[in-house]
Amino acid sequence: MRTQVCIVGGGPSGLLLAQLLHRAGIDNVLLEKHSRAYVLGRIRAGVLEHGFARLMQEAGCGERMAREGQVHHGFWIARDGRLERVDLHKHSGGGSVIVYGQTELTRDLYEARERMGGTVLHEAEAVALEGLTTERPSVVYRKDGRTERVECEFVIGADGFHGVCRRAIPAGALREYERTYPFGWLGVLSRTPPVSPELIYVKHARGFALCSLRSNVLSRYYIQVPLSDRIEDWPDEAFWEELKRRLPADVAARLVTGPAIEKSIAPLRAYVAEPMRYGRLFLAGDAAHIVPPTGARGLNSAASDLYYLSRALIAWYRDRDASGLDGYSARALARVWKAQRFSWWMTMLLHEFPETSAYERRLQEAELDYLFSSERALGALAENYVGLPY
Repeated sequence: MRTQVCIVGGGPSGLLLAQLLHRAGIDNVLLEKHSRAYVLGRIRAGVLEHGFARLMQEAGCGERMAREGQVHHGFWIARDGRLERVDLHKHSGGGSVIVYGQTELTRDLYEARERMGGTVLHEAEAVALEGLTTERPSVVYRKDGRTERVECEFVIGADGFHGVCRRAIPAGALREYERTYPFGWLGVLSRTPPVSPELIYVKHARGFALCSLRSNVLSRYYIQVPLSDRIEDWPDEAFWEELKRRLPADVAARLVTGPAIEKSIAPLRAYVAEPMRYGRLFLAGDAAHIVPPTGARGLNSAASDLYYLSRALIAWYRDRDASGLDGYSARALARVWKAQRFSWWMTMLLHEFPETSAYERRLQEAELDYLFSSERALGALAENYVGLPY
C-alpha cells in the first residue's frame, strides 16, 4: 500500500490529524493496534480549549461538540472548607473552556472518517518503522496473520506514551525528561448528576480531589491515593465516603452517589522527549509528552502539535515549503514546556506530598492566599487554563 502520510495511532490525535490532512487533499492511512470498540471504550478527560474546538470544526467534525459541549467560564478551588471561584471569562479577557467527553469526541472523529472514506486499519499488530532517514520510509505491520507494508513519505507517531514510534528513534538521537509523582488519581465515573455545574479542585490535608462532569447526568470524580493502592482497595462506598471527607460540608451534603460504571487508578507522570522529529518521523501528543491531568493540558497539548504539524505538511504538499516541517519540533516544544510548567504548578499547589514539610505546606497556603488576592495572579492562571495561543 502506498500513501503520502502514514499515521500510527488511532486515538483522537491520530484521527484528528488524518481528518485535517484529508480535507487538504493529502492522502493518508491510519494504523491502530486495537479495535474501534476498544478505542471508544477508553475513558479520558474532557476539558478542551477553544483552539481544540476550532480544529474540530476545521476537520469537519465539530458540529455535535458545538451543540452538546458545555462552555465553562470558571471553576472552583476548595480549601479550608470553603469555595473560591476562578473567573476564567473575567481574568483571561473573555476566555472559557469546553467540557465534552473524549469518548464522544473520538466517536465524532470516527464518523467523520467514515463519511469521507478515510482509511483506518484496526488491529494492526507488531508495527515496525523502516527507512526513517530516507525519502521513502515505510511502516510494516501484521493483520489477520499476514505481514503488510505501507510505503509513504512521512510517518506520524501519534501512538501514545507506550507506542512504538518514539522507541524507533535511536537512543543517542533523543533527549528525555521525566518526573514521576508519588501518588495517583483514583477516578470514578458514575451515572449521577454532577455536584457542581463547574469543576471543583480540592486542596485538603487528606489529599487532592476533583469534581468534574461529562454531562448533566454523568459525573467524574477523583481522589489522590498512594501508588500502592489497588482498585480492590476502594469499593464504591469507601470512595464516596473519602470524597465527602475532602469536600466542603455544603458540597458533600448535596453530592449524589451511585454505582461506579468505570473505576481506575492513574499514576501521575510528566515526560518530554526532544526533538519531536527524527528524519521523516514526526511525534505528536502523548508519544512525545505527557503531563499530570491537574491542569487539563494533555489532549490540549496534543492539539497544538496537530495545529503546527498539519500546517507544516499542507505547506509542504502545496508549495514544497519545508520551513514548517524543519521548525515543527522547536515550535511544538516551546508550547509543550509552557504546558508542563502550568501542570507542574497546579500539581504542586493542590496535592499532598508524602515528604511535604510543615514549611512547604505553609508555602502552599501562602500561594493560594496570594492567588486570590492578586488580579494578575488570577490572570496568569486563567490565561494558561483557557489555553495559550498557538
